[in-house]
Amino acid sequence: MEEYFKGRGSQIKTVNRFLKAHYVTDHIEGLDEPLLSLPTTQLFYEHPKKVVNKVTSPDLGMMYSLNPYQGCEHGCIYCYARNTHEYYGFSAGLDFESKIMVKKNAPQLLEKFLLHPEWQATPIAFSGNTDCYQPLEREMKITRSLLAVMARYRHPVGIITKNSLILRDLDILSDLAHDNLVHVYISITTLDEELRRIMEPRTASAGKRLKTVEALARAGVPVGIMNAPIIPGLNHHEIPAIIQAAAEHGAQAAGMTVVRLNGAIGKLFEDWLRKNFPDRFDKVWNQICALHGGSVNDSEFGRRMTGEGQYAEAIYQLYSAAKRKYFAGKNMPPYNLNVFRRGGNLSLF
Repeated sequence: MEEYFKGRGSQIKTVNRFLKAHYVTDHIEGLDEPLLSLPTTQLFYEHPKKVVNKVTSPDLGMMYSLNPYQGCEHGCIYCYARNTHEYYGFSAGLDFESKIMVKKNAPQLLEKFLLHPEWQATPIAFSGNTDCYQPLEREMKITRSLLAVMARYRHPVGIITKNSLILRDLDILSDLAHDNLVHVYISITTLDEELRRIMEPRTASAGKRLKTVEALARAGVPVGIMNAPIIPGLNHHEIPAIIQAAAEHGAQAAGMTVVRLNGAIGKLFEDWLRKNFPDRFDKVWNQICALHGGSVNDSEFGRRMTGEGQYAEAIYQLYSAAKRKYFAGKNMPPYNLNVFRRGGNLSLF
């Protein structure tokens, strides 16, 4: 096998569909040195005019989202957000996990958004695209600053992450939870550390994620898990164990989605799968195709997240049985939309 870039999910640079010119290796014998090498993380400071986005997809349980970063160091090979990097002139492959756009003015823009006189309190999700607690956040602290704004205005917020770094902000989260202003979901894809290490190379281990669930629950922060994405032939058999472990560590809710490899992610995942699981490539690839009517991708609302066919049905039955067994009677508390402080100050009346 050619050189493998440890600590990175993708091993190639895919073609950017918006660029006319790109590197190819059609005549590899003419190259004096390899086109690719292990990249270091580069930061690009972006200055957007707004950071809160309205979500129109009926598949997602959110109305608004906010992403303090574009690109993600976690390097999850299956990540649907990879394709968005092409809009910046980068590739969905190695560029996505090594060239990170940072929105340092996100807290100020969020505050400006909340101050709009016509805004009515509606949950805003962090992040919806890339992880707001990726490793870079440890130094940048943009997500923490965003949470501080939410706390000051008593505004509801949802968070989904796969990084235990969220516990750094337990003080703010506990404050928000006191008024039912926060929901946290921890993404758990596998309990197999060897699979996690190559599929999600810069994420927290499953053990740390479960301990994060437990710590949040003990602090009174409503927390659930997302068993996503489920990949037949790789991690589908772990569904009951993941659901059980989440419940035993204090999770109040559980959700799931199946894998779909839209755009350039199909080529990235194919390359990754061939290099890491050559013995079962055909099995996994064909079962992913079976989820989506013969293709690895599906963009149809209402179907793309769950799939269809016998494999999708088997996955859903396994998930449903585990959820009935371990989450009966458990639910996330409703958001409190009645304590929003317009202007960020306490009222005298």
